[in-house]
Amino acid sequence: MSFRIALNFEDGATRIIDCNDGEKVLDAAYRHKINLPMDCSDGVCGTCKCHCEQGSYDLGDDYIEDALTEDEAAEGMVLTCQMVPSSDCVVQVPVPSSACKLAPAGFEAAIASVELVSDSTILLKLDLDDPEKLAFLPGQYVNLAVPGTEESRAYSFSSRPGAEQASFLIRNVPGGLMSGWLTRQAKGGDRMRFVGPNGSFFLRDVTRPLVMLAGGTGLAPLLSMLEVLADRGTDQPIRLIYGVTHDGDLVEIERIEALRRRLPTMSWAACVADEASAHPLKGYVTHHLTDEHLNAGDCDVYLCGPPPMVEAVRQFFKQKGVEPAHFHYEKFAASEPVPA
Repeated sequence: MSFRIALNFEDGATRIIDCNDGEKVLDAAYRHKINLPMDCSDGVCGTCKCHCEQGSYDLGDDYIEDALTEDEAAEGMVLTCQMVPSSDCVVQVPVPSSACKLAPAGFEAAIASVELVSDSTILLKLDLDDPEKLAFLPGQYVNLAVPGTEESRAYSFSSRPGAEQASFLIRNVPGGLMSGWLTRQAKGGDRMRFVGPNGSFFLRDVTRPLVMLAGGTGLAPLLSMLEVLADRGTDQPIRLIYGVTHDGDLVEIERIEALRRRLPTMSWAACVADEASAHPLKGYVTHHLTDEHLNAGDCDVYLCGPPPMVEAVRQFFKQKGVEPAHFHYEKFAASEPVPA
């Protein structure tokens, strides 16, 4: 038996390792050639202190109060030299990955398809060489290299971990380096490289109602999360509100509907900001976020969209006097166009 431990570093890099039954996390990391911070390895110095954000484990009694206080342990702080997992875990490591001599994880894949699913959105699917090796948390992103250049762009997975294909929703930026290559040059079978996974925006344990807010291609990481939830099942209510600028920007509607059918507790709505829209729901996501969805703050909110949207939602919560139990968000902005 083994457990999967996601080590999430201060710079956003993540590595997922296998930890054997009865094995300490520090030992498992070393076995995977990851040098987590340590000094004594005996539960005395506290150098290996991290925060376990998710999962079950045992710390034993072989550490001293100076290394880890009772209050710290109650808050989920752990000593990786003593931590023995009893489930899959997510551990936040308070140093950059480079400090642990961790080289960026690189992958290659072949293009399965490139589809312009709307004027503003490209759906890219990649056939993975070894899907099992690409471990990530639903909601995370990778840096995808633009072939023929030294440039890369960050995109969140819209596919679930373990899928045979990795998929991404990519904004079609006029003059954009990546979108220009994808729409004019890319063809099936072309090889693409990417590095990752990265990011602290990922699905946590679901213990209360979920509110998911997407702006444009910010839908991608939420689709990845919903795929995992559909596989696992949950009895918690899930509300997705998906906002775009124009009618033609709406994508992956059939997929959202398929997910809703697999998730009986899920409901969703799409809205369009354009006043000339023919869509039944107009305006912004906050216009369609009700008190019932917010559940007096007893909810977890996942938001992915452009910076103005993130700020608008933060202000909305402030004006409503509601503070969600957890508010996870990811801002994204389109890359600058290539100079003419």
